[in-house]
Amino acid sequence: MPSSVDAPPDLSGLLELSRIENLDLKPVILRVQTDLFVRAAARDRTEIEIFESLACGLIPTVDEETARVVARKLAPCPETPPAVLEALARRGGEARDAVVELAPTLSHRLIEAALAEGSDIAARIAARAGLSREAVDELSREGRPEIDRALAANLGHTLRGAALARLVNRGRSAPDLARLLLVRPDVSAADLVPLYLHADPMRRTVIGRTVEATAALRPCPPPPRGLGETLTGLSATRDVPAFMASLADGLGLPRDFLTVVADPSARYDLLTLGLRAAGLHEEEAVYIFLTLNQGVARSAERVADLVRLFRTVSRPASRDLIAAILDRPLAERGRSEAHQPLHGPEAKLRQGAERVAAQRPPLPARARASGGGEPA
Repeated sequence: MPSSVDAPPDLSGLLELSRIENLDLKPVILRVQTDLFVRAAARDRTEIEIFESLACGLIPTVDEETARVVARKLAPCPETPPAVLEALARRGGEARDAVVELAPTLSHRLIEAALAEGSDIAARIAARAGLSREAVDELSREGRPEIDRALAANLGHTLRGAALARLVNRGRSAPDLARLLLVRPDVSAADLVPLYLHADPMRRTVIGRTVEATAALRPCPPPPRGLGETLTGLSATRDVPAFMASLADGLGLPRDFLTVVADPSARYDLLTLGLRAAGLHEEEAVYIFLTLNQGVARSAERVADLVRLFRTVSRPASRDLIAAILDRPLAERGRSEAHQPLHGPEAKLRQGAERVAAQRPPLPARARASGGGEPA
């Protein structure tokens, strides 16, 4: 029975020729079949499957130049089988680079194939426009600074969910990454709270308003009693270790909590938030700014900036900001730990109530009839 004109061509003869010793037709076959596939007006399922089988068998065997030429033709073609693109990416070199650059979409498996060679291609993938949410999530798991910066700088995709949380978490200790995240239009101020210390004044204002709105909805525990007097006394003597220990203990934080911030200027901003969270008065905070560190005290502009920060953030908001920056909650004081004065009107009322309760005779027990009737 004669073969139909619509049937796919029989390539078995060419494949047999490719096996002849000293006659390498594989590059020619791959290039010819690639041109036929790309130029075809229409491709049915059978033709695509035949081309996939042929290309996947030849790609690992051809020379680098052939692989590069084929990759630049097949990568932009939306009907190229995914397995063919993965085979080209797995080869590495210029063929892989062409696929990463020109493929309409980068699937999870294609990214894995491109990374299989172990060379530094991840940052280039992260810089591509149109990355899928799965691709962004997968790349953010790498934990490599150059990939994080490429993802943060790439406005061709939306950052959200777990990928955004990972980048923000790393941005706490990476100022360059933090600055890239802070200028993204698709990231809300609520997501950027942990990066408050890296933000410019305008961005800080926006983040601060977001924190104020949520902090006002929750009760704020009372400040530690007498902490302001203790801190000003230690600041006067410039006993920095004791000062930091007292402040940290009052907030329920590690005594080295300032060391998480590398920038000295931002570190003093965090100290100012700590003073506000500890319930100090403005006069006490200003006194500390002028006595604890002479380098700060000599700059009237710097002191003015710190006072402005102290004034513009409420105590509840400063607690929330510190918790977000350090990624740990501040100590809470429960109702059972609330301060109860030993003297004063409140103490007298409480002591009187206690004496009355102690002198009140116990209520008599009421016996019941054995039959369960009325009490006797």
